[in-house]
Amino acid sequence: MVVSLRPGQWTKNLFVFAGLLFGKQLFEPRALAVTCAAFVVFCALSGVVYLLNDIADRDADRRHPLKSRRPIASGQLSPGVALAAAIVLGVVFLSLAFWLRPVFGLVAVAYVVLFAGYSARLKHIVIIDVLTIAIGFVLRAVAGAVVINVAISHWLLVCTVLLALFLGLSKRRHELTLLASGATEHRRILGEYSPYLLDQMIGVVAASTLIAYIFYTISPETVQNFNTEYLALTIPFPLYGIFRYLYLVHQKEGGGSPAEMLLTDRPLLVCVALWAAAVVVIVYGSGEPGSVFGRRY
Repeated sequence: MVVSLRPGQWTKNLFVFAGLLFGKQLFEPRALAVTCAAFVVFCALSGVVYLLNDIADRDADRRHPLKSRRPIASGQLSPGVALAAAIVLGVVFLSLAFWLRPVFGLVAVAYVVLFAGYSARLKHIVIIDVLTIAIGFVLRAVAGAVVINVAISHWLLVCTVLLALFLGLSKRRHELTLLASGATEHRRILGEYSPYLLDQMIGVVAASTLIAYIFYTISPETVQNFNTEYLALTIPFPLYGIFRYLYLVHQKEGGGSPAEMLLTDRPLLVCVALWAAAVVVIVYGSGEPGSVFGRRY
């Protein structure tokens, strides 16, 4: 059961901390505690989504060289037990989400409903499948903002969705190249993609992600909000991070698990850590407490 909940994917839920970091609430004890609770909620709900997805995909997973080892696909965990666990965990942690803040609970419900739809139908629709994954990351970031009552702006949404699309398309490319001619036997939607098409889409999204982040750091809104022009000094970190990720995808045949790559590739991990440290120093070294990419509401 623990393996099926995939606790190793916890890094995806770090997007919940975006509101805390950019809302200048990082050193506020109550906001930090609430955000940590929200992070736990989304880790649990992510586990619920993984259980539902593995139940739906168990037949296809048995034909996959790696996913066939998953407990449900391999028969180590029965679908009935997994479904019961998903229902119990879903009820418990959605209740906790509403207790933390009702609007946060609504976002959590939207997340579960979205990925239930993904497991049932959306993952079989070309382009919509990766857009759904990207929206899931946006909902994590939105949840982290609403749970501590900081405003949400276009910068949060645009930067998050573009980065998530980049990771999602890279994962699709890894699946396509790993499974080769047997790709459609595992997942029909892979027949709608090709390495060339995915490379084109990845190129567009990678460039868009960098441009969006650059414009965010130098925008008058950002300068006024954080009372500093130095956030642009963090631009080299996402530049290196995206280039490093592309290197791993194309030269090392990586990209199948962004969470695993982040934790196992030391240069990428150091890059993310340095970016976070630089943002903390710049954002918290000047200005008054504000909100995430905008004014408080």
